[in-house]
Amino acid sequence: MKISRIAQLGAVAAVAALTLTACAANETAPAGGDSSDAPAESSLSGELVGSGASSQEVAVQAWSAGFQGANPDVTVSYDPSGSGAGRDSFQAGAVAFAGSDRAFTADEIAEGPFDGCVEGSGIIELPSYISPIAVIFNLDGVDELNMDAATIAGIFAGTITNWNDPAIAALNEGVELPDQQITPVHRADDSGTTENFTDYLYQAAPDVWTYEPDGVWPLSSGEAAQGTSGVVAAVEGGVGTIGYADASRAEGFGQVAVQVGEEFVAFSPEAAAAIVDASPREEGRTDGDLAIALDRTPDEAAYPIVLVSYMIACEEYVDAAQAPLVKGFLEYVISPEGQDAAAEAAGSAPVSDTQRENMQAAIDLIVTE
Repeated sequence: MKISRIAQLGAVAAVAALTLTACAANETAPAGGDSSDAPAESSLSGELVGSGASSQEVAVQAWSAGFQGANPDVTVSYDPSGSGAGRDSFQAGAVAFAGSDRAFTADEIAEGPFDGCVEGSGIIELPSYISPIAVIFNLDGVDELNMDAATIAGIFAGTITNWNDPAIAALNEGVELPDQQITPVHRADDSGTTENFTDYLYQAAPDVWTYEPDGVWPLSSGEAAQGTSGVVAAVEGGVGTIGYADASRAEGFGQVAVQVGEEFVAFSPEAAAAIVDASPREEGRTDGDLAIALDRTPDEAAYPIVLVSYMIACEEYVDAAQAPLVKGFLEYVISPEGQDAAAEAAGSAPVSDTQRENMQAAIDLIVTE
């Protein structure tokens, strides 16, 4: 393959090395009306533990580095065990926050319980990480391909099995496609990335992809790999392989431009953010639960295979000492500094000012006294 993930890890190291001049949102200016830009000394201390989506791993590393830089007595650790495992750990009270590539469903919230949250206090869900899901492939001599939804769905459903299939060739005039078997790679674990990807296939190509969206891959065909890192490694190590992964891990691979209307749209943070801003909130949610109902079939040229990954926390914690740590961390996550750090490290799309305002209102529901 062309490029390893060294560049990506280097970006994270660069973020970690930054000396941030902005305060975490929970900090105040020095007393006495000092006009200096120097940040106030942090009063936060303790250990903050989270787990969940591997898609967010690079961004969470950047957020943790920035937050710990402003709050040196706080330690943040995050286990990128996958969205399903993260939600389970949060629900069991084993971690203070979870990262998840989908929100809890209304039924899951109603069934509960959430052992780390005070009973009846509710949870908050922040769509704080927005990223395209890239369709990546490893095909000698080919760096980019155009595909429509039906073609992508056919490949992953196993009905299109060769790279020189007429359905692919018709969309890529002038590209020399080899007579080579396609090996689709999918997640082996319960994955929010899979749920977002299958949601796109189900919405955009329902005649080809007849399986309802789910975090668990519905077919036994293809190659299964654990986590985002596993999918990337399998595509990189194979020949004629194709998979789906958070765009932060797409560097060095062949990439698919997706047809929207009459155009083929390559993934970008801006194109991903356009989908999110145009999509409504899910109905029946509490004020702190900002789950989004994504529209995967836009009228405009926005990238439709997008992942919105959530930060999930309690409105009120059984362990009250966790509340100020979680609140401060989440305020840094949604801040311009935090969003820019994630964008630099992971290629994510910074949230809009409107989204930030809504998320701050949700964070304000966390009880810290």
